[in-house]
Amino acid sequence: MKIITGSPGTGKHTISKLISEKLNLEMVDINRIAIEQGLARKNNGTLDVDVNKLKKIIDKKISKNSILVGHLAPYVISSRNVEVSIVLRKSPYKLQRIYKRRRYSGKKSLENLGSEILGITYYDTVHEFGKKKTFQIDTSDRTISDTAKKVESIFKRARTRDDKVDWLQMILKKGDMQKFFPY
Repeated sequence: MKIITGSPGTGKHTISKLISEKLNLEMVDINRIAIEQGLARKNNGTLDVDVNKLKKIIDKKISKNSILVGHLAPYVISSRNVEVSIVLRKSPYKLQRIYKRRRYSGKKSLENLGSEILGITYYDTVHEFGKKKTFQIDTSDRTISDTAKKVESIFKRARTRDDKVDWLQMILKKGDMQKFFPY
């Protein structure tokens, strides 16, 4: 199984849809399964998911010929089933605009931005699936087409390098720590 994960707004669903069609893979949406199974509930504008129950269900919903998509991937999939995992990343400045368009609450925006800046999803994905199976792609200045090509090359096991992503150094250089971590 192949995984595409990352913070909200990085392009997970758009890229997964393109790749699943091109490579004839089934796209499995973690959030959709959680909702369909009654394991998700709205709480102050966010979707709370019972990941322990979801973990028991999700393995039955996937096959070797699947792309699993969602930010919860490293928390609901056992590493033995994973061939490759890709973490999509995006500049917090660009994500901030996306979250504003999506009308995320200030709290939800800051939580997601902080997670992206600190690389939480990437760290958790590497920790769960291993460094050799995990790649990160910076989607900040890439077109959808270019991102899809990079994902496809990783899925086809072409030699490729991880994108270097260090949002923390970027916001420190710009003096914007307080903007993203106001508390």
